[in-house]
Amino acid sequence: MPINEKEFNGNLFDQLVMVERIERRLHEGGEEAAQKEIDLIKNEINRKLYQQPPLPEKTNN
Repeated sequence: MPINEKEFNGNLFDQLVMVERIERRLHEGGEEAAQKEIDLIKNEINRKLYQQPPLPEKTNN
């Protein structure tokens, strides 16, 4: 969940960019091109959702 308005606006902007990418492919290459763009976007989202959090650095104390 977005913490503040700036983060919420960022999420909306990302969604708008995705829709514009799909529309562009639909106009340029039809349904098949739009489906390929959708698949690409899904893969990008999955990479973000399932990325491993950074491991904490070990210190030698």
